[in-house]
Amino acid sequence: MNNRNIDDDAPGERMKHYLEKIASGPRMSKDLTAGEAEDALLMILNGEVSPPRAAAFLVASRMKLETPEEILGFWRALQATTVRHELPFDRLLEIADPFDGINRVPYFGFYAIPVLAALGLAAYGHSARAHAPKFGITFEDLLAGPYSSAAGASGERRLASLAASGFGYLSAAHTHPRLEKLRSLREDIVKRPMLATVEKMLMPVAARPGGNFLASGYFHKGYEVAMMSIAKASAFDRVAVGNGMEGTTLYGVHKAARVFLHAGGEEPREIALDKEKMFDCKTAENVAGAYQDLKALPASAATIAQLGEAALKGKPGPPATLIASQAGTLLHLFDLSPSPQAGFERASAVLAGGACYGQLMRYLESLG
Repeated sequence: MNNRNIDDDAPGERMKHYLEKIASGPRMSKDLTAGEAEDALLMILNGEVSPPRAAAFLVASRMKLETPEEILGFWRALQATTVRHELPFDRLLEIADPFDGINRVPYFGFYAIPVLAALGLAAYGHSARAHAPKFGITFEDLLAGPYSSAAGASGERRLASLAASGFGYLSAAHTHPRLEKLRSLREDIVKRPMLATVEKMLMPVAARPGGNFLASGYFHKGYEVAMMSIAKASAFDRVAVGNGMEGTTLYGVHKAARVFLHAGGEEPREIALDKEKMFDCKTAENVAGAYQDLKALPASAATIAQLGEAALKGKPGPPATLIASQAGTLLHLFDLSPSPQAGFERASAVLAGGACYGQLMRYLESLG
């Protein structure tokens, strides 16, 4: 009788066992338990298996299609190795857009963050320099490009500036160095690994109990199931996940969005966000026109920075309209506005005042 316990094996043998389960072809492959998935990714993060074997595991798990249970195990491994901090906010919203960025239509989520803070909701963007395969624009790419003097700030400096300003941007280079070390491996494997799903669900900063919020997105149908299973297991008090523009948290603008909400011990619920129903007729028309106008422009860091700054200075136009839409909708989803329209109007008023530009510049100066 074989009494072998896989848990007693060396990392290389355990990974071999996991690969034999998930990389045996379309008919013979088997799913991992959450514990096996967690163990496998922890070994990769800790550098306990060779790069070729780590790459084979990441590719095989994606090609097999990860189960929600496997995704939960992968998330546990990442969350356990996240560098975590606490800040004394009553409410703090983490915005986690795709870590491989956007490259189709200029996206101004970077500039919605100081607007949210001005509206009373402390917020930060969690991202990294854009990953393969998309290599688009992320919050970190904007910092490294137009605001390069601020990009090199340490994790401690960024946390201090977030605490002082009520908004900010955190890099995976500081919040999860072990994950960041997999950058070249992720580029080599070409396909987007499951890391792209779970890295958006981490909590590097905790506010006071009851006030930890997360907004994230998905692109391909089905991943909302796994993300909601993570939301239920996480320490976030409220999570919104939706299929916004290019998988971002700009919901209901380019098409009707399916947004899934999890709060406390409740079961996740789905809400439909469509500009035609979110806003009054005039606002919906302006939002639709803004998106169409921006589609003709390059989604470059320089374009996004120029137009985003102009919106924060009070200049009306398509960028300001979409910033107000995003900020107002997030206010509503996290129960700080009775409707997206009311949130839109509040955000538009803040933008028109022009004070957010100075707040952003002071925040960037505090980093530089």
